Amino acid sequence: MSNESIKPVHVVGAGMAGSEAAWQLANAGTPVILHEMRPVRGTDAHQTDGFAELVCSNSFRSDDWENNAVGLLHEEMRRAGSIVMQAAEKAKVPAGGALAVDRDIFSGAVTEALENHPLVTVERGEVDRLPPEDWHSVIIATGPLTSPALSEAVKGLTGSDELAFFDAIAPIIYKDSIDFDICWYQSRYDKPGPGGTGKDYINCPMNKEQYAAFIDALLTGDKTEFKDWEKNTPYFEGCLPIEVMAERGPETLRHGPMKPVGLTNPHNPDVKPYAIVQLRQDNALGTLYNMVGFQTKLRHGEQKRVFQMIPGLEKAEFARLGGLHRNTFINSPRVLDASMRLKADPRLRFAGQITGVEGYVESAAMGLLAGRFAAAEARGAQPVLPPVTSALGALLGHITGGAEAETFQPMNVNFGLFPEIEPPKSPDGKRLRGKEKGRARKQALTARALRDIETWLKGQEMAAAE
Repeated sequence: MSNESIKPVHVVGAGMAGSEAAWQLANAGTPVILHEMRPVRGTDAHQTDGFAELVCSNSFRSDDWENNAVGLLHEEMRRAGSIVMQAAEKAKVPAGGALAVDRDIFSGAVTEALENHPLVTVERGEVDRLPPEDWHSVIIATGPLTSPALSEAVKGLTGSDELAFFDAIAPIIYKDSIDFDICWYQSRYDKPGPGGTGKDYINCPMNKEQYAAFIDALLTGDKTEFKDWEKNTPYFEGCLPIEVMAERGPETLRHGPMKPVGLTNPHNPDVKPYAIVQLRQDNALGTLYNMVGFQTKLRHGEQKRVFQMIPGLEKAEFARLGGLHRNTFINSPRVLDASMRLKADPRLRFAGQITGVEGYVESAAMGLLAGRFAAAEARGAQPVLPPVTSALGALLGHITGGAEAETFQPMNVNFGLFPEIEPPKSPDGKRLRGKEKGRARKQALTARALRDIETWLKGQEMAAAE
């Protein structure tokens, strides 16, 4: 079938999911019309009109595919020709065991690739209603900040109330304003990670008294007030504001983003810090650092006052202060079929964070699948779902039926979504225990996942060639 005889697929939204969906479609020989409302209409979180704009440099998280579910998702996407993973490779910056990127370089690489693809047509402007009937195939990948008009249209079509949660953003600090007589470079346990040295984080130590004063300031600081219609909106547990974590108990942060393990202060090696704040490189030049785990709803003036209490950050200058925005998502287990088509109107397919996956990588992964499913349909074939033993398949299965519709909440990829596997035994035939058993189980899951995803990808290639 020639490209000229294939009707274009409309992709609404050029974020992580929409960009990935468009790339997969175009590389499968399917014409794409990619609709992006920025800069005609902006959002509360975006600052540019580039595709796949990120809020945080470490949005990709761990890149360890043998022992971590999101690292496995990275590897599966690489093998599937993901534009997001290709751009991340070009834009990566040191971050220990994580995959972090320079956000501007990353977005620029995705934008350039799509704008230069011969089968992609970019249309700037808001889609403020349900797509017209002559758009025979549509992927809605408008993300958590879907425009109000389109949100209302989708809500009316699904017949269910939209769900929502708040997502918080961490501050970014200029490196040259950090006091290195107090702070030091070190990754936790000296783990180098991709492109790193084992000294990829800046660490700010606290003693017990400093920590107690800091917690008190967090709890009493002036915070953003919610509007009446926002007050019953839940937070996403994986991205809680630091004040909300502090409210759960004075020691909560010491066992979370401020844990002092795996680090030694070279300025005072004989004294173990009571708590440690870590900063992670946010751009390729290494001039900006993100406060790890410091998503916040403190008002801007309070952020400066409270965060400058941290040893080494007394004179910190902020390139960006933290913030809070409202995300929306649909009840996917109730309204979508197995290939993410809307049951009420199968020409519409959803992808990305609007489906209830949490995280940029997960959003892009659902865009990858939506693009492949739509490309198969454009050829007159039925979409073939990825194996449930893979990260792609496990995450898809969760949002399209594995989760309970009544209690559905956003979910990151994790090994709890995978079918169980019997971990291998030790060389002497004995059953493994403790951490050794957990590590062996994860590695067995990832090995199975990559075997099965390779078989699926080869089947996709054969089907496309027929």
